[in-house]
Amino acid sequence: MSERKYNTVMLIDDNEIDNLINQKIIEAANICETIFTHSGAKSAIEFLRNLEKINDAEIIKQVLPQIIFLDIDMPLMDGFQFLDQFAKLSEDTKTQCKVIILTSSINPQDANKSKNYAYVKRYINKPLTQENLLSLDV
Repeated sequence: MSERKYNTVMLIDDNEIDNLINQKIIEAANICETIFTHSGAKSAIEFLRNLEKINDAEIIKQVLPQIIFLDIDMPLMDGFQFLDQFAKLSEDTKTQCKVIILTSSINPQDANKSKNYAYVKRYINKPLTQENLLSLDV
């Protein structure tokens, strides 16, 4: 089991079943206290923007996710559009939130494009596994 515990993890995927399965895998790995799930990138970025408006550093530290698992292929706002909006958030937010692309995309261009974002720490193909979680070094 991972010795490192995170306060909060966020899942962003338009597929509710993937979110549920990933949530169960994360819970089984016991790596975090809280899991937020978003079925769209727009709601996730709004959530992060709203957190930045809170004037209590301790609350933000507890609620702001340390890890964001982000799908790429989503309607309305895809993963790369999310990353472009994420880049506009505060330095504190970008420092605390480590983004991990979790996708079914096998397009090498997606993997290469994700390298253009400094805060994307890993690119993982679905499905999420215990091994993936336990090897996280973010």
